[in-house]
Amino acid sequence: MLETIRALAKALRTDDRGLNTAELMGNAALAIAALVVIWGALQALGVDIVGWIRSSLIGG
Repeated sequence: MLETIRALAKALRTDDRGLNTAELMGNAALAIAALVVIWGALQALGVDIVGWIRSSLIGG
């Protein structure tokens, strides 16, 4: 019984199947943070992106 528990514990320590999920979540968080920083910088510079898109779509 003890050998089975040791083998299971060793398998759990060496199993990295969840690592991809953690990496993807980290990358998504960094991408969102970068978009927020870029949007904030453009607003600070006075670029109105929403108004520009609205005028491009409506044509006015």
